[in-house]
Amino acid sequence: MQPRNMSMNGVVDLAAVKAAGEAKAKAEQARAQAARQGGGGAVPPSALVIDVDEAGFERDILQRSTEVPVVIDFWAEWCEPCKQLGPLLERLAVEYNGRFVLAKIDVDANQMLMQQFGIQGIPAVFAVVAGQALPLFQGAAPEAQIRQTLDQLIQVGEERFGLTGIAIEPGAEGPEAAAPAQPAGPYDALLEAAVRALDANDFGGAIQAYKNVLVDDPGNTEAKLGLAQAELLSRVQGMDPQTVRKNAADDPADVPAQLAAADLDLVGGHVEDAFGRLVETVRRTAGEDRDTARVRLLELFEVIGPDDPRVTKARAALARVLF
Repeated sequence: MQPRNMSMNGVVDLAAVKAAGEAKAKAEQARAQAARQGGGGAVPPSALVIDVDEAGFERDILQRSTEVPVVIDFWAEWCEPCKQLGPLLERLAVEYNGRFVLAKIDVDANQMLMQQFGIQGIPAVFAVVAGQALPLFQGAAPEAQIRQTLDQLIQVGEERFGLTGIAIEPGAEGPEAAAPAQPAGPYDALLEAAVRALDANDFGGAIQAYKNVLVDDPGNTEAKLGLAQAELLSRVQGMDPQTVRKNAADDPADVPAQLAAADLDLVGGHVEDAFGRLVETVRRTAGEDRDTARVRLLELFEVIGPDDPRVTKARAALARVLF
């Protein structure tokens, strides 16, 4: 398979269609928020090459692309050209020292993503910059051409979106250089306190208890799920369902009304209605309103859980309207 689409001319066209100024502003807002939350610190070189699946696409690619261009390598174990291209891209990711991140997606395990990107053959290489997706090339390619493409991608990221890359931790050589992970927990007492608070309709207390767990253990699945549920219940507390649904029906462009109605849908067990409402709101809106609706949808995904088929289906619908 011969390489194609090595030119970056398509980036300019895509940026114009997607409103580069708006995307740059959103990227700047996301970076500022990450800084306020303690993100944006130096990372070891091992963090420059990551394996990504459908569940982590939003976090590991879309959100990360507000800080640094993300190059996506679609590959498969049986693909011989992939075995040549993959190691080359991994070496370049480390050599470029944080100016882009390489995300590797196994198409056999993530066929939905392959379909969403319209991939006809592999290896296929795409990039996401400030949430905007664009094709780079398909098939194996000479290193000189790949470098030229990467240089142009980085230039576009810097000039159009203000993406200057991520800092690399001095002296870190890879996973061995990273600090050893510390065992988490135990958090049984905090989790039990959160459940008791939920049972007592003390949603503020439950939210704080779950956040206390996540401060020390950001990946705690039970706390993440509990926090999402507590925040949802806190939002719907005191709502007048009839008024909320009337407001949403009367003005489909009223984003807060659609968010409130989606919350009620989910609490009432109408999961697909809630997801569909927010996907449609994302499709209909732009700028800050669009991002607000997208973030709320991701929060509702947390309430249901990433393995639920309704979440998988809604993620696919969200990706379609985003791209």
